[in-house]
Amino acid sequence: MTRVLENGLKVVVEEVHTAPLASVWCWYKVGSKDEVTGCTGVSHWVEHMNFKGTTNIPKEQIKGIIEKFGGSWNGYTWIDQTTYMETASTAGLDRMLFIEAERMANCLYDPEDCESERTVIISELQGGENDPDTLLEQEVVAAAFKVHPYRHPTIGWLSDLQTMTRDDLYQYYRRHYVPNNATVVVVGDVDADDVFRRVEKQFGGIPAGPAPRRVHVEEPEQLGERRIEVARDGTTAYLKLAYHAPGVNDADFFPMLVLDAVLTGAKGINLWSSFRTSPPQRSARLYRALVETRLASSMGGGLLPTEHPFLYLLSATAMEGVRLADVEAAASAALDLVARDGITERELAKAQNQLRARLVFENDSVTNLGHQLGYFMTVATVELYRDAPRRIAAVTADAVNAVARKYLRADRRTVGWFTPESGVSA
Repeated sequence: MTRVLENGLKVVVEEVHTAPLASVWCWYKVGSKDEVTGCTGVSHWVEHMNFKGTTNIPKEQIKGIIEKFGGSWNGYTWIDQTTYMETASTAGLDRMLFIEAERMANCLYDPEDCESERTVIISELQGGENDPDTLLEQEVVAAAFKVHPYRHPTIGWLSDLQTMTRDDLYQYYRRHYVPNNATVVVVGDVDADDVFRRVEKQFGGIPAGPAPRRVHVEEPEQLGERRIEVARDGTTAYLKLAYHAPGVNDADFFPMLVLDAVLTGAKGINLWSSFRTSPPQRSARLYRALVETRLASSMGGGLLPTEHPFLYLLSATAMEGVRLADVEAAASAALDLVARDGITERELAKAQNQLRARLVFENDSVTNLGHQLGYFMTVATVELYRDAPRRIAAVTADAVNAVARKYLRADRRTVGWFTPESGVSA
């Protein structure tokens, strides 16, 4: 059930009476795509600050409130959204809602906390840059986009993290953390009408704010292949192939999702949990082309539901002694083949069955279900998420073949190589 409070807060409640648990998620329609040059990384930094205490909750007590009810808590920021969650016994529902109402209205942004968190986030950024796979992906994504803010890493660019001020953070928080830019999701052993009353009590008095600025940038069509080559100390070589991909609201999204299942194995559409379990890959085309031939030790791909067109990103880790040129050639040949000749009906049926199974597994807990309901409110609608199994089942081989021809084009891709300076030669 979905309702909207007078202040614009959207509330989604799903009753699941399998265990005396409740999961509360509070979603904000703000992520790194909403940032401007000079303030990249601000969404992620604000998320960190919103665990640092509020007017009525000292920062050292937030964790204890949830643990008192045997629960867990977390949060994250990505390109389209920021979210916070608590899952605990149903007895803790009011306290979980209280925490999120406080987080929305009363975070403190103590100057000393802002400075200490600057150090933490810069250290996190530098740790990612020391991981060759992460560094290469960041560089490839930045090269794939010319104008759309999806090009910025969620953690931000170092120069911006070094110069942003406490006021920059607090103003961004006040601009985006308003009820008319948020969705509260409650899933678990609850009564929906009772939850709506509780949410009204905690959030109803928070005033709406001006509608946040929305991104209306359209990425221009890519006119030729782009290449990124990174050479640093290391022992392993990596390949990335990034193709422009449809957003979740595009009719091409679900055929593209089936295509990815054929190429790299079915993964589902849950950013929170889909990639924690390895996909079935033994019959995936790129697995056979790269891993079974011992060109790569591993390979993977990912198509995630995003509000605007993002990327279909393929990755391979080269076997020791194998040239990246050979890995790229084999991957390109497999992709060219599927774009030219299409997939088989047997591959289609297998991919659809695997995707349906992954969707079931993605709802195996109140936490996962709460994530999906809220996530889709930030990029599309709850109805689109609920309709996903039907849309997957309706995908035809012709539709998959059409998106393969449309998107898997060498002149629309960005290629990234990471070559270890002390290891494999390109």
